[in-house]
Amino acid sequence: MFYGEYSHSLDKKGRMIIPSRFRDTIQEEGIEKLYITRGLDECLFMFSEKEWKAQENKFRAMSFTKKQVREFKRLFFSGAVAAVPDKQWRVLIPDYLREYAHIVRSIRIVGVSDRIEIWDSGKWKEFYRSSRENYEEIAENLLIDIE
Repeated sequence: MFYGEYSHSLDKKGRMIIPSRFRDTIQEEGIEKLYITRGLDECLFMFSEKEWKAQENKFRAMSFTKKQVREFKRLFFSGAVAAVPDKQWRVLIPDYLREYAHIVRSIRIVGVSDRIEIWDSGKWKEFYRSSRENYEEIAENLLIDIE
């Protein structure tokens, strides 16, 4: 659903503009509301409302008696904010989420199929540099033969 990577900058109010390819997908899918929250690897996750509900249902099925489940759910859901793009296709990223992801101004917006990831540009470069060396090994360990 969301693919590619794009470089952008936040404006002075902390808003990011949604890349045009993602806008096309949002319009085609009839998405009205997005959810932004703390992601993994010090980035932010942005979900469509439909995908957000699917994630929420997965977490509901997990037992709250497990400490790690409680901790993760607290951080994941307490950080969440609903975002409706304005007429210029901008969404506000709250201060606490920008702080979590070390975002100051320059960002990399990455499509990861079912979600969008929002990275500080420097953090993305670090991640990419360290991960690309293991790309084939990761593929070998995770993927099955597709024929």
